[in-house]
Amino acid sequence: MTQTRSIRHCKTCGAATAYRIPLDDNRERAICTSCGLVHYENPLNVVGTLPCWGEQVLLCRRAIEPRYGLWTLPAGFMEMGESTEQGALRETDEEAGARVALQGLFSVLNVVRVGQVHLFYRARLLGTDFAPGSESLEVRLFHAHEIPWDELAFRTVRETLHWYLADRISGKYSIHCDDIV
Repeated sequence: MTQTRSIRHCKTCGAATAYRIPLDDNRERAICTSCGLVHYENPLNVVGTLPCWGEQVLLCRRAIEPRYGLWTLPAGFMEMGESTEQGALRETDEEAGARVALQGLFSVLNVVRVGQVHLFYRARLLGTDFAPGSESLEVRLFHAHEIPWDELAFRTVRETLHWYLADRISGKYSIHCDDIV
């Protein structure tokens, strides 16, 4: 398990924190040495879509690190005050300029080593009037045989695409879960 120990000061009073196991807990937490507030470090949610137009999948070529220049599904960190669905729609608009209708949660991938959970929704493109946002160099549709498998940015995207293509062949879509170690 990853322990980041990234909280150095209390978010309430600014005093230094110390990592120790609080009473009635089972793991080290950042505890304020002055006011005693316990700070929890939890995984971040990455939310996105698997946008499709007929038998084609929309991918974005990254204009940012990590993995600059590689292809990905439109996705990013969920913001406070939004649901996973709202975040996925926002990220799809921001990265691909695409309007979509969500068709249900499709994949949940735990990326334990970096403290992230990736959630992708199947989505139907509402048109082909998409364009790269500031975090994308290029956005385009790919048929299954055109997907640049060796140029995909993240394993979570690769797994999601493999599951999608298999489900599409079978005609039966389900929710897929896995751990990326």
